[in-house]
Amino acid sequence: MEKNLIEIKSLCSYYKIEFSFIDALQKNGLIQIVLIEQTQFIHYDQIGELEKMIRLHNELNLNIEALDVVLNLLEKEKKLKQELNTLKNRLRIYEND
Repeated sequence: MEKNLIEIKSLCSYYKIEFSFIDALQKNGLIQIVLIEQTQFIHYDQIGELEKMIRLHNELNLNIEALDVVLNLLEKEKKLKQELNTLKNRLRIYEND
């Protein structure tokens, strides 16, 4: 299991971000931090989302609350696109008759 965890300290160093940013993301429920023997880790599966949040924060100068809103809107857009594709596929069944 620990193979899938990345230490927060090394992430902050690699991405050149403050720990307070990671802490704020965790407090707002945007990421989950795992604590093992007084060391904080993030699961490897969350790195893509974390990178997206870092880019949005840096490039658009978004605060944590705005990040939450943008991420929720992006998730809704993704679900709507999936629903649209499902409906298009169902419609094709009737068009081919």
